[in-house]
Amino acid sequence: MPALLALLRELHPDDVVPSATAAAAAWRAIAGQPGRAILLAEVDGVAAGTVDCATLPNLTRGARPFMLVENVVVAARHRRSGVGAALMAAAFAVAGEAGCYKVQLLSRSGRDAAHAFYESWGFRAGARGYRRYLD
Repeated sequence: MPALLALLRELHPDDVVPSATAAAAAWRAIAGQPGRAILLAEVDGVAAGTVDCATLPNLTRGARPFMLVENVVVAARHRRSGVGAALMAAAFAVAGEAGCYKVQLLSRSGRDAAHAFYESWGFRAGARGYRRYLD
């Protein structure tokens, strides 16, 4: 858990660090969700990257599910070394095994290097994304 939280801190350095109790409760909830997978890449036994995958049931597209990808992060010292590619390949494999018809993600504006990476994996900015933070 500490290694995963450290990776996520690289993605959102201003976030409040959850207590050990809150993190453990969140992990139990995530682990109990059908179709949810948090993938962790290691290099020499050290956490190097992660991606959170949620496969969701769906009533369109022949009732085929889709995957939402969230919290994609590769530790700064491991970027451009294949870690992100390995994580993305693993996420696509999970989506394929689940019969998903698409993989979808959002990325903050201005993250040009991340956007180029996603586009290299076939993602296209073909929709307008909206979000509303609740706190």
